[in-house]
Amino acid sequence: MHGDRGLAPPHGGKLVDLVVDEGRAAELMALGDRWPSWVLTERQRCDLDLLACGAFSPLTSFLGRADHASVCERMRLVDGTLWPIPVTLDVDDRTRDAALLWGRLALRDDDGRLLAVLDVHEAWRVDPRVEAEAVFGRCDPAHPSVDHLLYRSHRWYLAGRLEVLPSATTLEGAGPRFTPAGLRAHFDRLGITRVVAFNTRNPMHRAHQELTLRAARETGAHLLIHPVVGPTKPGDVDVATRVACYESLLPTYRSGQATLALLPLAMRMGGPREALWHAIIRQNFGATHMIVGRDHAGPGQDSLGRPFYDPYAAQELVRRHQDELAVSMVSFPQLGYVEDTDSYEPVDQVPPGTQVSVISGTEVRRRLARGQALPSWFTPPAVASVLRRRYPPLPERGVTVVLVGEPGAETTATAAELACRLQALGRRVRRIGDEGSRPEQATPTPAPVADLAGLTARAVESTRAGDIALCTVHTADAPALERMRIEVEAWGGFFLVPVAPAGTAGRSGSPGSTGAARARVEALLGQLRAHGFLTSQEDQVSA
Repeated sequence: MHGDRGLAPPHGGKLVDLVVDEGRAAELMALGDRWPSWVLTERQRCDLDLLACGAFSPLTSFLGRADHASVCERMRLVDGTLWPIPVTLDVDDRTRDAALLWGRLALRDDDGRLLAVLDVHEAWRVDPRVEAEAVFGRCDPAHPSVDHLLYRSHRWYLAGRLEVLPSATTLEGAGPRFTPAGLRAHFDRLGITRVVAFNTRNPMHRAHQELTLRAARETGAHLLIHPVVGPTKPGDVDVATRVACYESLLPTYRSGQATLALLPLAMRMGGPREALWHAIIRQNFGATHMIVGRDHAGPGQDSLGRPFYDPYAAQELVRRHQDELAVSMVSFPQLGYVEDTDSYEPVDQVPPGTQVSVISGTEVRRRLARGQALPSWFTPPAVASVLRRRYPPLPERGVTVVLVGEPGAETTATAAELACRLQALGRRVRRIGDEGSRPEQATPTPAPVADLAGLTARAVESTRAGDIALCTVHTADAPALERMRIEVEAWGGFFLVPVAPAGTAGRSGSPGSTGAARARVEALLGQLRAHGFLTSQEDQVSA
């Protein structure tokens, strides 16, 4: 059995280290300004971190064309090594041209700091639909990674030799984080030779804790709580809140029983393939066992309301490749709470007639929205306290209202009327996208669809602060607005208000507040009240 001979060896036999020494780093810094640059996305930054430290061993860079095709088609590198998820560097046309011309590409963060240099060997154009079908099983944009491939990634992939500066890595020195080598050294110091890893992207509740305790008992291993803190699924609980939940839960384990280590992995929500990927990554960190639960790394439902993956497909795929891994799978079914015995049991194994309680994420959000307590059998009090601070009752949360319409007096009149009414109710309102517009202007300029990414970031910031963000945009495509909704609703409410196209309203009389605008605003205020974002006290003020 794995673990009897010590910590698991790295996948491929050797732990990769792409970080250059200080001398080489100084050379790259001196030369870096000569080369074209690319500012890494959040996902690319996470991938660079894990490539650099060896968490993605045996990869030594972003995948080249042949390896990329092989991984998509058969979950293996060209040399036959098991690897289920593509790790690639996508760039735009201009960057591709410059990188091929110079042969080098400086990889930088948002502040322009040099992180790494790619010695460019090849560039090729990809078909995102082909990759989506191969890796995620279908080309449905309801899947977050399919959406990313189709709408938020670039068509050119680059590959080559990668050199990473020592200052680039964020794995050490920022909270409970470790490189694979660092975590292995930590276990060696404690004399630990058997480790069972638990992957999570959500706050841990009592069922999760019970699952980890059972896994530790069954394997006789030290527990590694290894939560993902890179990009996960849009709408997930933010990283700071999740980390606070993990840190509040850790003292409830017996002293020396568990280690918490944060992993800056950009999840792909790839279900079975992702579960296999997670096992390989945890093997690189030394884990001898890994917990694979029901619907591991599943993205939820597709556009027709069906699950993307069978709930136990991930366990089946990991089990199928168990002989190629040095980490053993510990599988569990879904656990539910049995009040009669005050215990957690597999929901499909309890005797008929036994009352089993399971709280969904939707129910958790509903209780928090109403200011109701989370039951102690479901959530440890320390975790519940963190979640209550993060998710106050609905009347205390922010809201984003998006007016969708072409430029014209009617759009401006509706925005002005709505801002006036909400401010009269005592709510803080921020105009986004048309800050310079006034009702007397006949042709204000709402933001075009291309600016939605920037507007979304500002709307999230405002909603997170408890304000009402009032955005005006041109008629946008449904996927763009859906992405905006998902990101905003992680913090508060999101409402769309269609406005008549330019030339159909607001032409006669004053271009100020029209009857249509007032009716539109009254309808929205009714929705805000119905959904709980306006309190009874505010209703009295409005009346």
